Order: sequence, then C-alpha cells, then structure tokens
Amino acid sequence: MAAPSFNPLIAGLNAPPIPIVQRSADAYGGQLGDLIDLSQVVPGYPPHPSLMNHLEAAAARTDLLGYGPIPGEDCLRQAYSTHLSTTYEASVAPDETHITSGCNQAFVATALTVAGAGDSLLLVTPYYFNHDTTLSMLGIGTRTIQATPENNFLPDPEDLAAAITPDIKAIACVTPNNPTGAVYPPELLEQLFDLCVAKNIWLIVDETYRDFLPQNQPIPHNLLQRSNWRDHFIGLYSFSKSFCIPGHRLGAVTGGDAVISNIAKVMDNLQICAPRAPQHAVAAGLGELSEWQAGNRQEIEHRRIALIDVMDKLSGWEIATIGAYFSYIRHPHTDRSSVEVAEFMARERGVVTLPGSFFGQGQDAFLRFAFANATADELEKLTHRLG
Repeated sequence: MAAPSFNPLIAGLNAPPIPIVQRSADAYGGQLGDLIDLSQVVPGYPPHPSLMNHLEAAAARTDLLGYGPIPGEDCLRQAYSTHLSTTYEASVAPDETHITSGCNQAFVATALTVAGAGDSLLLVTPYYFNHDTTLSMLGIGTRTIQATPENNFLPDPEDLAAAITPDIKAIACVTPNNPTGAVYPPELLEQLFDLCVAKNIWLIVDETYRDFLPQNQPIPHNLLQRSNWRDHFIGLYSFSKSFCIPGHRLGAVTGGDAVISNIAKVMDNLQICAPRAPQHAVAAGLGELSEWQAGNRQEIEHRRIALIDVMDKLSGWEIATIGAYFSYIRHPHTDRSSVEVAEFMARERGVVTLPGSFFGQGQDAFLRFAFANATADELEKLTHRLG
C-alpha cells in the first residue's frame, strides 16, 4: 500500500537552505583555522548585559506564563510605536503595531492577510528565499522583476509597473536588502508607494536590517508621514536581529487599523501571541539601549570597510553590492554553480556563505556574505582563504 500523500505545495519545496550549507561546514577539518560563518544572520556580538537582566527577570514572572494579548504586550507596542514615531518623524499609534514571533512570521501573517488563492505578490529578484517559499506553500503566486548589478540591485519602478497585473495584491521588498545589502533610497520607496496607490495594492517593506544602517543617515523613508500610509503601506521589522536575540523570535508589523485587526485573526490561529517575556525585556531595552545600538552600527561599518579592503586584495572576486549587513559577491569560478562554490568554500576553506541561486533565477554568479557576523580580524583571514 502506498504511503499517504503530502500537500504538494509543501512537498515540492526545496529543503531549508541554511542546513544545506551547514552540512558542508560540518565536513571542514579545521586545516586553515576556525570556521568563518558568513551564512545565517547571527550578529557577531552578544546582547547587552542589561537586556539579559531584563530577560531573566521577565522569565521569572509567573504572570507572563499565560496567554497574552494577540497583538502583543501593551508595553512593547507603546515602546515600539514611540520608536517608530521618533525614527520616522511621524505619528504611529500603539494599536497600529502588531508583535509577531520573528519577522518571518510577520511576513506569513501579512501575506495571508492581503492575498489568497489565485492572487499573487510581486517580488524583486534577488529575493529573500523565505518570502518566495512562504508564498509557494500558501498557494499565492509569485511574480518577479529582476534587479541588476548595473543598477546596484535596486528595482526599476517602470519594470514593477509593467509587471502589475490584476492578480497582484502587493509589492514586497526588503531594505536594507537581503541578500544584496542594497539600501533603497527614500525617493525610490516614495515612487513604489505612489505606484501602489495608483494600482490600489499594498507596499510591503521588510526593514529587518534597518538598525544596522550607518549612523547619521537620513531617515530610511518618509512613507509614515504620508496621510494615506495606512491604506497602502505595511512595514515589517525584527527585534531579534537588532537586540541579538534571534532565538527568542520577536518581530513586528506596522499598519493601519484594518491591517492590524486582520493580522490578529491570522495570529490567533498561527500562534495566539508572541513570546511574552522577551516582549517585556525588549520594551525596556528600546528605551535604554540606543547608545549600545549606535556602537553596534559603528562596529558593523568597521567590518564593512574591512571586507572592502580584503576584496580589493583578491583577484577575480568582486563586490557587486555591499550594504548594512550583507555583501553580494561575484565569485570567479564561472564554470561552477554557486552551490558548488559555496560547498567547496565551506568544506575546504572553512568559509560558510550562501549561494546566489538560493535567491532566485540568474544568481549563480554570486554568493551572499553576511559580513556583520565576523570581526574585522576574521574577515582579514579571507585574504588567504579565498586567494
């Protein structure tokens, strides 16, 4: 008798990509020194001690052991809305935020909220692979437009406009971008927002890596200052990355009342509420760790410069783009796929990266380096390992 079948939308997906490259890393024998892991995004420095104290105190609270409010703890929604209002020089209310268990979950809930069977979302290639697989497993179509290195991997609004058909319910983009590191200028996001208003669709902006932008930058965008932002804009965010607690899975959605109330319906079936103790810890951290975060931005800028210096010394390797957390690197091995190159580097050179092919068609010439994972001294070792 044949085994029961599986949902074809799930069975047809590839295995999760991070474990694939980590298996190659497991085969590395240490011959060139310690492993340099530039694959999964795990900030290469610890959380602030005061945040750890807040986590410990919150974990011991018996009143946080039960179910919490579906949209999130009041303290974190208040703290985050204040943070948004300050960052974007706008006015965002606490009930215009929804706390999720990580930004991946924020995207799942958002996709379910704005689209259904027969609908599609428009992504920019190279795209974050979990956005593509999320839509595939939900039965939501994925349409793509290509961003090119010649345009610093920024999408052309005209290409996006031409790709919008009646089934498109939203444009989804990531800035600072994963995998390329490209930062969408405020003017470009204004153009994308105006396009979505004209087409009566949503603009979904994943800003997971916003807090890793260099200091003294202009505000990331002016969209929250627009009077009609609640009708066409949905923002996604990750506390997990900014506060170095990815294991605690904490993210957020920003949207108008209708967006938040519909996402709450999804969340009630998906998880009910995000973990409560980390919410209270991060609510306290948002108000007191701004200087620590500023120091982290300076450190990541130091690492960015270190990677640029290293790549300048290497023949055949080229930085296609480099941004707030990632660099998209053109490798010299044109006769091999990006998967083969990444597997060889992990197994033989002790350098773990992600193949460009994980991020869409036409990306085999590239590898993603999460350079913020490594210290400047570790990055300097790439001179020998890639030479």
